Amino acid sequence: MKKNIECPTCGEASEYSPENPNRPFCSERCKLIDLGEWASESYQIPTQPSLEDYEDFSTGMESALNSSKSTVH
Repeated sequence: MKKNIECPTCGEASEYSPENPNRPFCSERCKLIDLGEWASESYQIPTQPSLEDYEDFSTGMESALNSSKSTVH
């Protein structure tokens, strides 16, 4: 069954079927533009910070504070 949808990148009509190797995009170009957006972190999936994220932050702060102390020679 063939269905026309809107290309997520450019908004043009795109055929959503097994015959379209670029689906849901209308072209290889639009598919690569989308991939580039993910690779450059322009797109992000929102998540809640985990406990590990907070622990990494506090550990990083301690390391930064310890390394910024001057040493006497």
